[in-house]
Amino acid sequence: MSAAVIDGKACAASLLQAAKARVAACVAGDATPCLAVVLVGDDPASQVYVRSKERRAEETGVATRDHRLPAHTTTAELLTLIRELNGDPAVDGILVQLPLPRQVDSAAVLRAIDPAKDVDGFHPDNLGLLVLGTPRFVACTPQGCMRLLAAAKVDLAGKRALVVGRSTIVGKPMAQLLVHADATVTVAHSRTTDLASEVARADVVIAAIGRAEHIRGAWIKEGAVIIDVGMNRRADGMLVGDVEYAEAAQRASAITPVPGGVGPMTIACLLSNVIDAAERRAGLR
Repeated sequence: MSAAVIDGKACAASLLQAAKARVAACVAGDATPCLAVVLVGDDPASQVYVRSKERRAEETGVATRDHRLPAHTTTAELLTLIRELNGDPAVDGILVQLPLPRQVDSAAVLRAIDPAKDVDGFHPDNLGLLVLGTPRFVACTPQGCMRLLAAAKVDLAGKRALVVGRSTIVGKPMAQLLVHADATVTVAHSRTTDLASEVARADVVIAAIGRAEHIRGAWIKEGAVIIDVGMNRRADGMLVGDVEYAEAAQRASAITPVPGGVGPMTIACLLSNVIDAAERRAGLR
């Protein structure tokens, strides 16, 4: 068996194309979607991510406000900026690029964002609404994974789904989305005693642990669907996911590549969330 490749770039392009019409409707309602981007420090990877997000926003018609703060910024200083953005009626979404410098209380900063502008979906209020099945904003990477599964026409009802990783950014919201899609969900993590056995039972595997090729291709169940969230750079400089791709692709029915899989969808879903917020401001939803 050779797995079908789930093309995240194509799915993201389709979502962003549809988003342009939604932006036009917001503009007509005097509510141009606006994302405030906050970057603290000069981490090279974060700078790359922010540039990519802002480039896609410009292409889609979403306005951005760029706030670059020095690496020595304090929690209090960052909270002051968040309060200003919360109170600005023209700002629909606030994105604080993670990770933040060590001296900043990241949890306090994320909690300070107005839940109605928390387009990353990280605020406890938004995570709670997701658990209840009535989400305001769904975290962008898990949302992107679900869209990729839908694009691959994967029927999740009754399937055994394994989420490898339990972060509040990906693993935990991912598990909730799969539960709401009627999958039977297992969450594996660093204390899981036999990960290989858990993978071997799964019809769908969502890998989100940030460890290069940790999930071996030989573990994959024949015909399983693999969504690889990981983005890791090997010693030879090659970008790889959390799953041993070539070997897994020989056993899976469908698989996301790295890069070109989940990554483009994360940005597309972020902008979709910003437009959701603008549509609420314009009275369109």
